[in-house]
Amino acid sequence: MTQQAEGSPQTTLRERLSRLLDGPVPLDKRALLDSLYAEVTTRETRAYTLGWNDALTEMRGAS
Repeated sequence: MTQQAEGSPQTTLRERLSRLLDGPVPLDKRALLDSLYAEVTTRETRAYTLGWNDALTEMRGAS
């Protein structure tokens, strides 16, 4: 699976988790938590960045 597909906005976190759990390689608890943490962090960062971009766009439009 490519990095782009893993972090694509069209893939829900639930779908991603299902792929991790149902994948061909069994994951231990530590690997699963690491994968989930990385996924959530990526999505949080993307949402945070989009929020700042929206706020900056509004500020520029107001001035």
